[in-house]
Amino acid sequence: MGWQMDLAQIVGVLDGEAVSLQPSRQQNVLCACAADLMSDVLAFARCDSLLLTGLINPQVVRTAEMAGIQAIVFVRGKYPPAETVHLAEETGIPLFTTRYTMYEACGRLYGAGLAGTGLCGPSGARG
Repeated sequence: MGWQMDLAQIVGVLDGEAVSLQPSRQQNVLCACAADLMSDVLAFARCDSLLLTGLINPQVVRTAEMAGIQAIVFVRGKYPPAETVHLAEETGIPLFTTRYTMYEACGRLYGAGLAGTGLCGPSGARG
């Protein structure tokens, strides 16, 4: 079981860069999820979580808003277009980028104590 992390800590762990809305020590996430399928985010993400994704289109922000995601990290050094950044600023969802792959970024966050969203699938609690 992990503990919550603030956005500034997350950016530090990921050697990340703020794309919109500077990281705040007042804004915490309780867990993280990683997906490129936004339907998986809607099905399995928890409120107050961090989303790691390789997708950079505005739909990511719309999905995050619906799912109660606190912040989005774009992996593999991807940088979102202006339309995505603008929508994120309108909705108050901070965006960050990291040069790490999704696998490495998730491992770094998990190693730093940030929990995942839990089990999924037929034998899992969230299936």
